[in-house]
Order: sequence, then structure tokens, then C-alpha cells
Amino acid sequence: MNDAFHFFTPIKVRFIETDAQGHVNFAHYLAYFDVGLTEYLNALGYSYSNMLADGVDMVYVRSACEYRGPAYFEDVLRIYVRAERIGNTSVTYAFQAVKAATDEVVASGHIVTVTIDRLSKQPIRVPDRLREAILSADK
Repeated sequence: MNDAFHFFTPIKVRFIETDAQGHVNFAHYLAYFDVGLTEYLNALGYSYSNMLADGVDMVYVRSACEYRGPAYFEDVLRIYVRAERIGNTSVTYAFQAVKAATDEVVASGHIVTVTIDRLSKQPIRVPDRLREAILSADK
């Protein structure tokens, strides 16, 4: 496992995610990161459904991806996820997409989320439940 990350989820590349050049189209990596984040939250014990039940939502306000190598149809990728920074209302998550067969990093990136009140849609403090879950998991 990648030493900088304590969590990953596998994703198998589907044919529809590849482009005319035969490799994963760049846009799909952000979708892979989104799947990884959802699974990471589930593993923390504070799923997106729990968040919504608490009256909290999160919005993505920034994303970035660096493409380092190709992945192809039926490659299995390990999507590594960790919380890199917890702010007052935001959390920055780091990601790596790694080929399971070769340990080659094919993409890395970040997503910044802002927690908001579900009704008012205004930014709110990152819930203590989420903060504690992240701090416990990423030790």
C-alpha cells in the first residue's frame, strides 16, 4: 500500500471510459476521485448519507488532476484517498490513481470541499464527527 495513504478503493476501467487513443479519458479521473471520496467517507463511518441526515452537505469548489501515465480498458486502478487539510469550512482531499498490476501512479490530484447547511446552502464549520473520523483514520 502507498505509505502516504491509509485507504484505497479499486476501480476497474470500463470500455466507455476510454477514448480514441485507447486510454482512460482525462475527465474520468475526477469521477474516479469522486468514487474514492465516497468510499473513503463510508470507511470513516461518516458516509455522505450520514452527512445529509445531519443536515449537512458538501460542495466541490476546486479540483485538480495531474496525468502521469495511461490506464487502459480492464486495468484495475487503486484510488488512494486521504484528507490533506481540514480548514474551518473546507476539507482538501488528496488522491492517487495507481495501476494495481504495476504500482504505477497514473494520476494524482486534489478536491476541495466546503461543508454547507442543507437548507440555507451557506458554508458551515466542518462537522466535528467528520473531523474526528478523519483524524482517527489518517494517523
